Amino acid sequence: MFLVDRGNLGDQTLKEFQQYASPYNNFKFTEEYFVRRLTSNTLDKTARVCICTIQRMYAKLKNRELPEDLDEVSPDKLIHPSPNGRGAGGEGNLFAKPELIEYNPQIPIETFDIIVTDECHRSTYNLWAQVLEYFDAYLIGLTATPSKQTFGFFNQNLVMEYNHEMAVADGVNVNYDVYRIRTQITETGSKVESGYSVQIMARDTRKKRWEQLDDDFSHDPNQLDRDVVAPDQIRKIIQTYRDKLFTEIFPGRSWVPKTLIFAKDDAHAENIVEIVREEFGKDNDFAQKITYRSYGSMTCAPICILPSKQTR
Repeated sequence: MFLVDRGNLGDQTLKEFQQYASPYNNFKFTEEYFVRRLTSNTLDKTARVCICTIQRMYAKLKNRELPEDLDEVSPDKLIHPSPNGRGAGGEGNLFAKPELIEYNPQIPIETFDIIVTDECHRSTYNLWAQVLEYFDAYLIGLTATPSKQTFGFFNQNLVMEYNHEMAVADGVNVNYDVYRIRTQITETGSKVESGYSVQIMARDTRKKRWEQLDDDFSHDPNQLDRDVVAPDQIRKIIQTYRDKLFTEIFPGRSWVPKTLIFAKDDAHAENIVEIVREEFGKDNDFAQKITYRSYGSMTCAPICILPSKQTR
């Protein structure tokens, strides 16, 4: 359930669901899942997503009808009685006096798995917190202006403060171990003395030519795999990974696990792919470069190389 505090926000939310296209199959969200914007007191339990104002859900739980015009009244104004002693919109006792929500068998507490409440600094205010507390569901609050009451309601549980260590302790994420492979070139850079020939490669065509150095050429680690390519350094990393894979990294295994290698650019990725295939003695399906046009068997390759410019 996606809770909003005014009807026009519900319409905007529905449009967002209608316009969102899956990155996997290009279907719109509403083409794959039934999304219902609730404008009456009838709850469609076949819907996968229900969009509703919090005041309408309160009325549903109280088995009361809610005029459509009250969907457009901010909840923090509904609970204040008007001068004539009636609630906003002339609805009388429904909002004029806070009423406790009791169990409603027509809407069991397990109706929803997840409740997202927009502008939660208002939905946790006074009367409305009961609606959120009624359901046995995960609560997600959205707000740019949280109040002290909002912090208290959510036990100061802020998504931006939920780090990896907490996720591991909760069983949400799997912990990781670092197996670091260092080489002298990646730590300190290198120098090629004058008189030696080096290979120059054009980035766009990948054509190669040899050129003799008139002066010493030095480079630092930051230039590696961008301005300077050292194939032996890449090969040493791949060889170490291969040789230590089943003895130290994943002892006891006999197959290469799904491996993602991040490259610095497309040319670097090409170099890695070539060396991985050589060192593992495998064909093209074993190691593949991921591009925007990669489909099918790419997802089944044990080792995938991703150029940094295509990282999301």
